[in-house]
Amino acid sequence: MKSLLLLVLISVCWADHHSDNYTLNYDRVIHMQAENGPRLLVEAEQAKVFSHRGGNVTLPCKFHRDPRAFGSGIHKIRIKWTKLTSDYLKEVDVFVSMGYHKKSYGGYQGRVFLKRGSDNDASLTITDLTLEDYGRYKCEVIEGLEDGTAVIALELQGVVFPYFPRLGRYHLNFHEAQQACLDQDAVIASFDQLYNAWRAGLDWCNAGWLSDGSVQYPITKPREPCGGQNTVPGIRNYGFWDKDKSRYDVFCFTSNFYGRFYYLIHPTKLTYDEAVQACLNDGAQIAKVGQIFAAWKLLGYDRCDAGWLADGSVRYPISRPRRRCSPTEAAVRFVGFPDKKHKLYGVYCFRAYN
Repeated sequence: MKSLLLLVLISVCWADHHSDNYTLNYDRVIHMQAENGPRLLVEAEQAKVFSHRGGNVTLPCKFHRDPRAFGSGIHKIRIKWTKLTSDYLKEVDVFVSMGYHKKSYGGYQGRVFLKRGSDNDASLTITDLTLEDYGRYKCEVIEGLEDGTAVIALELQGVVFPYFPRLGRYHLNFHEAQQACLDQDAVIASFDQLYNAWRAGLDWCNAGWLSDGSVQYPITKPREPCGGQNTVPGIRNYGFWDKDKSRYDVFCFTSNFYGRFYYLIHPTKLTYDEAVQACLNDGAQIAKVGQIFAAWKLLGYDRCDAGWLADGSVRYPISRPRRRCSPTEAAVRFVGFPDKKHKLYGVYCFRAYN
């Protein structure tokens, strides 16, 4: 007789404003076991959880066992958490638990542990979240010959921004693109992050690397130089290119920061070197591109003064469009990469909290 398993899909809308978890519009799958059904079932009560850099989050996972098949003990159960890579063909070990033996891996060491709210709880808590923690995680529960899995997506509040260096557009291979984002307090964006940014209105006509090695760009207003006037809005996909030889821009992603971003009030305009020193004299460092985007998008920072940033670019953030200050849209305005000896601009600084 074949095993019978019934799945009931219930749509739930819920938000917890008192923790670092933010969960909206998820589907909960409830497993109902018939008499001869599977002996070990694993479920994720939430398909996605939301948090931010520096926060804590719990990835929910529970398992259900048939006590007639396994008895009452739980010491033989093996719980394994892995992170799925962008190509879904590889998995990165995160945490393994079997009885009293527990082990965390790589950058997760010292930051992950099982919640164990009940005997059947395999939920994983991750503390002090980093930008790299974003992604999909697999919860696997194994007992004897029985096993089950569930996948949970961890999303971070943040902002995607396009980036190119002083050399100009289309000068970065994939590896240089990754480093460029890191240098700006960000990581290379995933397709899902770019897609969400496009849905929020991001329109950019230059192709950039994404974390899976593809090259794409978001268009909300179709036009001739950007795929054609008569095309539909969407993500334009150039496909996958040689990571060493091909050169494009890059889309970066950053999230909340733990510090203060500010425009330094100074009696005179500054050269680049003077701007760096002025921030140091104020107990801070010259701000990075990722920090000005995070302050603009997540904090609503608004300042109509062009200022130097760490990469030698000059920008200013406008959250309230107005005449002479980005009159048509809220944006981080890009002035360019001026001669570093010009005394024409102020400076944006960043002071990290201890």
